Amino acid sequence: MSTKLNVKLITDNLADELITRMQHASGIYIMTSFIMQSGVKLLAPHLKRAAERGAEVRMLAGDYLYITQPEGLRALCEVDSRIEARLWRSMGTSFHPKAYLFDHEHGEGMLIVGSSNFSFTALKTGYEWNLAMNAEAEPYTFQSALEKFMQSFYHETTLPVNPDSIALYEEEYRQYHQKNPEMIQRITEMEEAELGMRLPEEETEQESVVLPLQPIQPRFAQLDALEALNATMEEQYEKAMVVMATGLGKTYLAGFFAQRFERILFIAHREEILNQAKKSFRQIMPERSHGIFNGKQKDGEADCVYASIYTLSLQRHRDVFESDAFDLIVVDEFHHAAAKTYVKVIEYFHPQFLLGITATPDRLDGKDVYALCDGNVAYQMHFIEAIRRGWLAPFQYYGVFDDTDYSQIRWLGTKYDEEQLMSVQLQEEHVETIYAAWIRHKQTRTIGFCSSIRQADYLAAYFRSQGVRVLSLHSRTSEMSREEAIRQLGAGELEVVLTVDLFNEGTDIPSVDTLLFVRPTESLTVFTQQVGRGLRLSEGKSHCVIIDLIGNYRNADVKLSLFDVRGNEERSGKALDSAIPEVPDNCGIHLETRVVNLLQELSRKRMPRREKLLQDFLDVKRELGRIPTYLELHLMGQSKSIGYRSEFGSYVGFLYWAELLSPVEGDIYVRHEAWLRDIEKTIMNKSYKMIVLLYMLDRGEAHWLDPVTPGEMAEFFYRYLTEKEYRKRKDFSDKGKASLVEWNEKTEMEIRKLIIDMPMSKWSGAKNSMTRFEDGVFSLNVEVQNTEERAVLYRWTREVCLYRLHSYFERG
Repeated sequence: MSTKLNVKLITDNLADELITRMQHASGIYIMTSFIMQSGVKLLAPHLKRAAERGAEVRMLAGDYLYITQPEGLRALCEVDSRIEARLWRSMGTSFHPKAYLFDHEHGEGMLIVGSSNFSFTALKTGYEWNLAMNAEAEPYTFQSALEKFMQSFYHETTLPVNPDSIALYEEEYRQYHQKNPEMIQRITEMEEAELGMRLPEEETEQESVVLPLQPIQPRFAQLDALEALNATMEEQYEKAMVVMATGLGKTYLAGFFAQRFERILFIAHREEILNQAKKSFRQIMPERSHGIFNGKQKDGEADCVYASIYTLSLQRHRDVFESDAFDLIVVDEFHHAAAKTYVKVIEYFHPQFLLGITATPDRLDGKDVYALCDGNVAYQMHFIEAIRRGWLAPFQYYGVFDDTDYSQIRWLGTKYDEEQLMSVQLQEEHVETIYAAWIRHKQTRTIGFCSSIRQADYLAAYFRSQGVRVLSLHSRTSEMSREEAIRQLGAGELEVVLTVDLFNEGTDIPSVDTLLFVRPTESLTVFTQQVGRGLRLSEGKSHCVIIDLIGNYRNADVKLSLFDVRGNEERSGKALDSAIPEVPDNCGIHLETRVVNLLQELSRKRMPRREKLLQDFLDVKRELGRIPTYLELHLMGQSKSIGYRSEFGSYVGFLYWAELLSPVEGDIYVRHEAWLRDIEKTIMNKSYKMIVLLYMLDRGEAHWLDPVTPGEMAEFFYRYLTEKEYRKRKDFSDKGKASLVEWNEKTEMEIRKLIIDMPMSKWSGAKNSMTRFEDGVFSLNVEVQNTEERAVLYRWTREVCLYRLHSYFERG
């Protein structure tokens, strides 16, 4: 009678069982819902030895909820080329198997199913339940499992794991976790804890040989931006942002600015950006040490550290550095990441200066680093102004009518339903319209931006049938690498490259002179980046042609404002004509008659002003999970904060209109509406009125309504205005007023007189003022009924005061 154990329960250290089986199995088949880098590192040596002795190794992982790590897939590819791996495309459907099958030539084998996914914790230290069954005991079940594995492994929804498919998955992975930062935080903290365990040491990446570099100097917009940043530093601002159009060298700008600091931290969301920044900074500062700090490398001791935001978002990685370890922090391409991801990092570090840089104008798609930099815009160079100055190529824009009715296509929050969109785009009549427009307006080298791989392939097939040298370039393209496609397009060997979001940023093909947009514009930020792909200067290139299909999709009328030389306020007074932009002299806008009619109709139907303010407010409210303060709304909201004051008299008035105040708060607002309107609308040629109010508020909730004399607050008034250079410069360096030196030498008597003559007398003397200044005492004409009312009004008043002071001193 056999004593061999046919079934056993494994509740810990499953890895030991797997390693034992890997030593002798002729076939190793693993299917898990996700793969983590730590699991690959744990079993890589054993998988490699199995492959080397000829065992068949196949692994299937899923993309459900984007838990599988791109780094884990890359690590798996690097173990051994004979290991075959595929990725199950779940399309949102649950994919939760955890199965390990080991086959042997002599009929032996084992099937293990249970709770352990492919991660260090699940395989080694976690509390898991897995049931192991010998194949001899249940041969039918074992063979059924093997057959089911093979069916799943080669299912039509799977992709082979290779550099291209990983790149596709990684982009989706980043997008998903940018929208769900709390989830990735929990998952990645678990993974990072696993990586801290004792795992086989991986070889450190060797630095490539650095050849002597030619010194480079700032040019064009970089010179102006450097001057503006230096002025910002002198004025003692601690944070600022720079907006510079694609092609003007914002990374080099950051490198030139960084020369004045000892230690620099450069933060970005993609490894390509980190590596490019490292290369650029090294060219400017070859004498400094430069290191990458991400999931693979942890060179945090370098003078210049280039760090992944996703690595730094974990506390254990931030804790590697002292909070004051860096003198300068540069945040690049911030519009890609959820604000919460960056806030944790920025709140931890205390550099001398924080610089945010981007190629896209702020507030196009809502929140951005505008808030992270306290709204201080040191320098801004839109691509339109760069064209006017001759720093970028001019354009000729052709708006082609798209008769698709997008109102009938489901909007999924950030994009249109792909299947419904495809039903329109994959029609020959639609493609013929695109091709005819391209033939009419094209030049020599075209990048086309498509909605999906299917659309890109369909268009490419049609163009090719017309004799055009075209390539559909995406993650599944097999006939040519991305690098070779870029080379051939630049050399003119290809006429057209049709792509899906591959060339939004970081791709430099200056000779591209035609852009073809065959997709609805869902993101104005992405559209701006894509336009930048065609505006770089190049020998023999006179201008860039932009061919754009325009239908009744979201942002169709708004996006044309990106080409307008007029400001928002000037445009808003032009009625229907505002739909058609005014462009630089050497550029042109050419719209089909049906496009003009469509844009004017869309302009008429745009959301009424109050509803637009409410929707933008709700976006910020959803982001924060609560009603934002007035300052938060100013920094994070898409609509300008002044709109709330103009439309409703005050921010609290807006909250009252939106029915977001409690019944008690509503009554308090009605009683004190005049006071709230007064502090919102009182003229601020200087900051003095709000400094007086801030002093009163700083006395606390119980005493903020008590009267005050100029003498009581003279020291506070002086200290507030002199502790920051930008405050002095803003209020005392203009002609006809005291110079900075004179201000610094003022006596207490002179400060009292200034307080009496300006904020106290002028505020109290204004029409409908809710303040009084009598017999040398300043007071507020506000009476509260009880402690609760005093507290609520104190909170509202403080919010307005802080908002007005911040917006007054804000650069930009």
